Amino acid sequence: MKSQINRRGFLQKSGLFLASTAVPALFGHPSLANAQESRYHIRKAVGFMMIKEDLSVEDKLRLVKDVGFEGVETPTHLLGKKTPEPRVLARASEKVGVRVHGVVNASHHDLTGAIDEAVLYGATSVLYIVRPDPKGSFIENYRRTQATIRRAIPYAEKKRIHILIENVWNTFLIEPLTMARYIDELDSPYVKAYFDVGNVVRWGFPQHWIEVLAERTVKIHIKEYDLKVAMNEGMGKGFAVPIGQGSIDWKRVREELKKIGYRGWATAEVNGGDRRRLAEISQQMDRVLDL
Repeated sequence: MKSQINRRGFLQKSGLFLASTAVPALFGHPSLANAQESRYHIRKAVGFMMIKEDLSVEDKLRLVKDVGFEGVETPTHLLGKKTPEPRVLARASEKVGVRVHGVVNASHHDLTGAIDEAVLYGATSVLYIVRPDPKGSFIENYRRTQATIRRAIPYAEKKRIHILIENVWNTFLIEPLTMARYIDELDSPYVKAYFDVGNVVRWGFPQHWIEVLAERTVKIHIKEYDLKVAMNEGMGKGFAVPIGQGSIDWKRVREELKKIGYRGWATAEVNGGDRRRLAEISQQMDRVLDL
């Protein structure tokens, strides 16, 4: 197990160690920027629970396909939410051609069960949230939560399903260097980051997180955050603005995603609605991500 991040290795992973890669461009080789541009590709998705029209599972997937989404993400059935029975959703996904790309497990203790569900869908990841322990020790919680994930790693590797740790508003892993270290110490190609662009604005800048997390970032959540609204109306209200009309510098976000050659899913995580609302979200994502 890695106990700490090697400085040189970390700089290479985080996209900061570029000097040695710049020279070949001077001798007629493709530039780093061009290589990254060619690797940059985003697939657009929406949370299944954001589809608010009273339709069959198949017709809900047809709706999101019609308004420009390639995939959906669903909470695990283990959480007891009003999600479709997994086999029903899996069949609808195959029939309609809208991918169920990921399962949101939150902090449910049964990671292997969520992994099995992801396999059923043909998904590639389980989103996991590391909980804080405000009444206990930070260090003990850090190690205990790593141990929980570590127990599931052999199964995740066997099934080829990523366990993706998301940055959330729970006052744990709320800055990028700590998140990077936490992931690297788990030392598995199947434990990476699910980066939420909007969640970090309260404490920092999305472009900095992307720079540091770099290739650890396997998927991203898309939402907006407005600091002025948050300061005047309450912190939670900062999310209640259209994507692209808040405090996020989306140009910088795109630049950093291109630098790391991001190829993956971008899933909207905002208030959903009917066809018109979902089409609006799709258009907003097209603008901020330059799709």
